[in-house]
Amino acid sequence: MIEILNGTELARARDTGGLVARILQTLKSRAAVGTNLLELDGWTRDAIVEAGAVSCYVDYAPSFGRGPFGHHVCTSVNDAVLHGLPHDYVLADGDLLSLDLAVSLGGVVADSAISFVVGDTAAPEDLAMIAATERALAAGIAAAGPTARVGDLSAAIGAVLTEAGYPVNTQFGGHGVGSTMHQDPHVANTGRAGRGFPLRPGMLLALEPWIMADTAELVTDADGWTLRSATGARTAHSEHTIAITENGAEVLTLS
Repeated sequence: MIEILNGTELARARDTGGLVARILQTLKSRAAVGTNLLELDGWTRDAIVEAGAVSCYVDYAPSFGRGPFGHHVCTSVNDAVLHGLPHDYVLADGDLLSLDLAVSLGGVVADSAISFVVGDTAAPEDLAMIAATERALAAGIAAAGPTARVGDLSAAIGAVLTEAGYPVNTQFGGHGVGSTMHQDPHVANTGRAGRGFPLRPGMLLALEPWIMADTAELVTDADGWTLRSATGARTAHSEHTIAITENGAEVLTLS
């Protein structure tokens, strides 16, 4: 399913995107050495309830997970990169943490993810990996617009990641959003320009380049959700929800 939002719905999407961005930045400021992942999940729950919004994760039960997810934010640490299930883990200095949050407000969803290093000890290779996902995300956004195709975005994202020397997994990637969290089209993190579904004003897309330092292969934890690099290598993940407009793309989840 692909939804085309009208002006009223797009205004709601801006509100949702702003909420997601605020919650993620608050979580980042609270994710200090000694913070438990379950505390981050609790703070997320409280912020969502206070805003009168609805979590997209608590009841989320897709075919690839062991659902329902049962928590409010994905917390992926170090070699975990996607769908990190919050658990009893205390953050340490130098941990690379990715937070992925999707919320529905006013019937419209926004989805965003950030990666950062906890504490004062940041390995240069971790910072480089995070920066690569952020550059790739910016490139995908720049390629988006009413005359673009999905392949243009994928090609732009993939070019940045490949040039930076990272393998690219295409099993999970970006996607459409709207009244639900995951919709068509799938936006792979590499592809061929000029191919794929043509974009139209009113579409919402969540673009999410993610990488693992030395592999494109994932393994799944015993929890049935958390996806890790097969080699134990560090990972990073960046994501924004954008709206396709007559003039290009509007980023809805900027902090």
